Amino acid sequence: MEQGYSDKAYRWNRESYSSKRRFIDIWSFVLTLMFKLWRFNKAWSYPGGVTELKQSARRKAQAIWIRNTFLDLGPTFIKVGQLFSTRADIFPGEYVEELSKLQDRVPAFSYEQVEAIIEQELSKEIPELFQSFEPIPLAAASLGQVHKAVLHSGESVVVKVQRPGLKKLFEIDLQILKGIARYFQSHPKWGRGRDWMGIYEECCRILWEEIDYLNEGRNADTFRRNFRAYDWVKVPRVYWRYTTSRVITLEYVPGIKVSQYEALEAAGVDRKAIARYGAQAYLHQLLNNGFFHADPHPGNLAVSPDGALIFYDFGMMGRIKANVREGLMETLFGIAQKDGDRVVQSLIDLGAIAPTDDMGPVRRSVQYMLDNFMDKPFENQSVAAISEDLYQIAYDQPFRFPATFTFVMRAFSTLEGVGKGLDPEFNFMEVAQPYAMQLITDNNGSEGNSFLNELSRQAVQVSSTALGLPRRLEDTLDKLERGDIRVRVRSVETERLLRRQSNIQLGTSYALIISGFTVSATILLVNHELWLAILAGLIAAAVSIILIRLLLRLDRYDRMY
Repeated sequence: MEQGYSDKAYRWNRESYSSKRRFIDIWSFVLTLMFKLWRFNKAWSYPGGVTELKQSARRKAQAIWIRNTFLDLGPTFIKVGQLFSTRADIFPGEYVEELSKLQDRVPAFSYEQVEAIIEQELSKEIPELFQSFEPIPLAAASLGQVHKAVLHSGESVVVKVQRPGLKKLFEIDLQILKGIARYFQSHPKWGRGRDWMGIYEECCRILWEEIDYLNEGRNADTFRRNFRAYDWVKVPRVYWRYTTSRVITLEYVPGIKVSQYEALEAAGVDRKAIARYGAQAYLHQLLNNGFFHADPHPGNLAVSPDGALIFYDFGMMGRIKANVREGLMETLFGIAQKDGDRVVQSLIDLGAIAPTDDMGPVRRSVQYMLDNFMDKPFENQSVAAISEDLYQIAYDQPFRFPATFTFVMRAFSTLEGVGKGLDPEFNFMEVAQPYAMQLITDNNGSEGNSFLNELSRQAVQVSSTALGLPRRLEDTLDKLERGDIRVRVRSVETERLLRRQSNIQLGTSYALIISGFTVSATILLVNHELWLAILAGLIAAAVSIILIRLLLRLDRYDRMY
């Protein structure tokens, strides 16, 4: 981290903070950010002239400033920043990269507060509940902190206690963020093609779910049941007698973090096997269960001494529709045939693309990807490269990827990075290939039956389309008669001529202004009004500079077209 926490930055931790002060802090950040964004494309703000390198450096500096400000603003913004780091279809790559580095390690709150919260939630004092309880936390995060303890039955556990005043902070911050989302939604530039209110509602839902420890306990139990047949995956057990919405008690399952490569080597763990376990576990979650860990970063993954993969932290989970297998098979067939329309429709059915009024840009982008990026064999593809290509195409386009899709792609990319760290020769797509083949062969039948099923499906589709064509033509004619169909025609050449004509008229107006102020300056100078003459001359000079820039732009347009 580029900066630590100061007392000023940490003032959100007070239970008696002012909502007015909070309003000022948050809106000061937003207004400063808007000024930085406005200044970004202004050539005069770059000493020595604007260059692509200077713009890239400024965008990087802005991204670091945003990350550090989010840290200062506290838990709500740390979590919002982590959510935004999955939205590379909305935010520039530099912002996404920096926000993905957000670590929610913050100073711990006092043991006295821990005692008070546990007593309030569990209606008993700590000595009555636990045989021993370590006052120094194992880890402290923005939403809570974790203490090691031992039950009177002798079982070792970890107790996660929610940070005091967190719900009140969320209520204040989310109310302010709602106003900010409304402002951006109505903004003529930043609101176009962006569902800011939808993103706000999505953030609210995820944040409230993550601070409900009862929900986290249910997630952990479900996740544990889904892997009960796999001895190479371990999930901590929940102790429900010691769990409430603000306190959760879990089985103590120690392990070595997957990013501690030297420690894994010293423990004699097979790093290549762990890399494959990570990919297989996630594919099992996604394709077999439809319930997956949405934040599988190295801090939430560990390895037990016997070489099993341990999952921690089940506050942020994702769910996939029940028909995901059929949808993925449809997508795979579309990719194999390089049929952009079929891929788009299957992605809409899967909820991977949110449909808009004009799906033309989506289809063109997907077809462009199919034609240019899908030439490599499946097993040689990189998840990170594919997702980067997707997000580059999606960025600043009038469509967006819903959270579930971006969480999946982010998790795939993270696991690919973890796998390559464990095993430099690891390839996520190579592990995923058998799952893809299983989907294509339709699980229950042979590859030939799947092919026949696909042929019969296409035959039925063609016949239904042919039978429905007269009706569709009749509906279209009815809509034309009622005036329900609007045809938009865009002539690029006409637009160019109109823009040129407008600039010429503007230049004429500038020339008249220059002439007027030049004549005025001359008359004032003849009448010995020196200062007024200088003022008029300066205005004429300033307008002359603007006119020259306009003429240069017109000349550039002429050479370009």
